[in-house]
Amino acid sequence: MASPPSLQSQIYRSLPETERSEAIVRRISTAISLGMLRVGERLPAESELSEMFGVAGATLREALASLRDQGVVETRRGRNGGTFVVQSPATQEDQLRQYLRDTSIADLRDLGDEQTAVASAAARLACDRAHPKDLDRLDQLARGLEHADSPETQARADSRFHIELAVVAQSPRLTALEIRLQAEMGQLLWTPLAGVFDPAAAAREHAAIAESIREDNPDKAQRLVLEHIRRNTYHLIDTKLTLTHAGEEQEIP
Repeated sequence: MASPPSLQSQIYRSLPETERSEAIVRRISTAISLGMLRVGERLPAESELSEMFGVAGATLREALASLRDQGVVETRRGRNGGTFVVQSPATQEDQLRQYLRDTSIADLRDLGDEQTAVASAAARLACDRAHPKDLDRLDQLARGLEHADSPETQARADSRFHIELAVVAQSPRLTALEIRLQAEMGQLLWTPLAGVFDPAAAAREHAAIAESIREDNPDKAQRLVLEHIRRNTYHLIDTKLTLTHAGEEQEIP
């Protein structure tokens, strides 16, 4: 299933002049990690990508070569050829663990507050703006966690649902903010650094949020989003406290 045009506009939006091939690598890698681009999906043609990113062809080819070297994409020749996503970037657990140790509880709480504001606004707008086909897609993505069998696929399914919530709200700005937030916290939430996050509970909460939007009940949708993200934030804080405590114990002679 190819990414819808509203997501493609976020993935391939024009880059500032100061950003070059490294920015393209980050943009595409993040899109794959968040489930916005799926394994097996073909990227737009190089000429289209160059135009969408606003870069020269040589810059784009350098970025694609880097992604190929990382094993994230591969380029196939022939009539049905092109550049295809072949795997998600590897999760760097050491970096995630260090991020949590370096980030204060207040900053984690603030991160949750920001996502609550973004997702709550998206949920209310979705009740007013979503088309029936959008609601069907949201329902489908809400069930994504039921089929995810690893921390990586769980993180992608979770992030993709939250991003889609902003997409069906028809707000490019909220979508861009949600993508940034998921890039920052999606892997943190699901990588088992100190404890396993409950995918069944998250799946039920996703389904309830999607159902409240289908019912056109913005107050209920907002309340469910608030409770869902609060639970996510508590998990991150608990993980940080566990890692910090373990680090302190190791330092005791």
